[in-house]
Amino acid sequence: MITRRTFVAAATSSLALPALAFEVDPVFRPQTVGIKKDLEPGQILILPRAHFLYFVTDQGQARRYGVGVGKAGLEFTGTAKIGAKKEWPTWRPTDEMIERDPHLYGKFAGTDYVQPGGPSNPLGARALYLFQNGRDTFFRIHGTTAPKSIGRSVSNGCIRMLNEHVEDLYERVPIGSKVTVL
Repeated sequence: MITRRTFVAAATSSLALPALAFEVDPVFRPQTVGIKKDLEPGQILILPRAHFLYFVTDQGQARRYGVGVGKAGLEFTGTAKIGAKKEWPTWRPTDEMIERDPHLYGKFAGTDYVQPGGPSNPLGARALYLFQNGRDTFFRIHGTTAPKSIGRSVSNGCIRMLNEHVEDLYERVPIGSKVTVL
C-alpha cells in the first residue's frame, strides 16, 4: 500500500526534476563500436536514418552517440568541417524557420533578437558549427532542450544530442574536423 508520505515524496521529486525523468533508450547512449577501417581517426560520420553519430577514435573504432535529426526535406547531407565551437551558444532561428513556423518563432520576426545561451536555449550546452568552403552552413551539431527527440527526425535540420553527450563530443573534436552526413 502506498502511504501519503511516499506519494507526496514521489510527486514532489518528479516535479522538481522533470528532465531527469526521461531515460534515453540504451541503444542511443554513447558507446565504443567497430567501424570501417578506411575512416580516418578524428572525423565524424552521421547516419541520419539510423539516428547515430560516429566519432572515429582509432582505425576501425568509433564512439557512437544517438542523435535527433532533421525532418524530411530539412536535413543536411554532404561533407563539412567544424568551423567553430561554442559553449552555451546564443541562438536565433533562420528566416526560413520563422517563415515555416510563425507561431513558434514569431517573436523573432522583424527583430534582431538573439536568445542568450543557457539551459532554455534550443542549442543546449554546446554547439559545433558546420562550415563548407569556409562559410557557415547554419547547420549545427548541438545539445537539446528536448531529450525525447533523440532517435527521431524532428529538427529543422541540425543534429541534436543530449547535453551530456554533446559536452563529451565537444571535448574530443577539434576545429577543422571533417563531418560527413550520409
